[in-house]
Amino acid sequence: DILDELIRIETTHVSFWQNFFESHPTTLDFSRRVKLRAILLACRLLGAPAIHLVLEAIEVYGVRKYLALWKAYKHLPLGEALKGILTDEFKHEDVIVTQVTERKVNPERIRNIFLGLNDGLVEILGAVSGFFGAFGDSVTVLIAGTTTAVAGSLSMAAGAYVAIGSEKEVTQTENDKKRFLGETSLSGHVNESAAATEPAEQPFGASFVVGGSYFAGAIIPLLPIAFGAKDAWLSLLAAGSVIIIVSMALAFLSGMDIKRRILINLVIIAAAVGVTYMIGIAVKSLWGIEV
Repeated sequence: DILDELIRIETTHVSFWQNFFESHPTTLDFSRRVKLRAILLACRLLGAPAIHLVLEAIEVYGVRKYLALWKAYKHLPLGEALKGILTDEFKHEDVIVTQVTERKVNPERIRNIFLGLNDGLVEILGAVSGFFGAFGDSVTVLIAGTTTAVAGSLSMAAGAYVAIGSEKEVTQTENDKKRFLGETSLSGHVNESAAATEPAEQPFGASFVVGGSYFAGAIIPLLPIAFGAKDAWLSLLAAGSVIIIVSMALAFLSGMDIKRRILINLVIIAAAVGVTYMIGIAVKSLWGIEV
């Protein structure tokens, strides 16, 4: 029933754009066909949860694009024509999607997953590059990289736990203060609406997500070395491929610009590898480290 209602709304949107551009395309271009096939495959493999995520992600993405058009053309004829579509998006379609998905795309969780995964991948890839520059021995690099990955994972988990736990304590103090002031106000009524809300993420859950994501990202650059790689190139290739896939998925789910997100992460990886490798070479030259 929900999909039927969404199809009815989207059909009117398609007709609007076809009439506006006086064009009636019958096929998608190659990149959009690939994207659609990937989305359909994920939905068929994972079922209702994946469908809910995709519906919400497409809704977020669509709203962002329509708002960009509205800002650019609101004083022109196109802006006036967009009002009907924006009304559908905000008052009808968004409500339908929100009801069925119950906002499964949690911004806090997406942030924690991406933070942990990205940090683990970039940090350990940089460490592997530096270790190869200094040591040149794959066994030593694997031992050093694994140790760093475990320590980093525990550190990230502990940091997330302490940070969110501290935030909850501060929030609780503020809530207690506002409740007290509300109870002792002249009106004699408790102003519960003035109390601050609790942080969405719980400390233990957030620490598990951040630490686990960090370790998952850290494993990627280490796997090629575990299977016999003698330099950092395969680690760089593996890490780059994974960061592209992860960036695409998370950018899609949260409505971010996919190309921009991928480019930023690839630049960060390249910079981290270049800097750490040069540091490794410099350390080896200055202190004569040999293994």
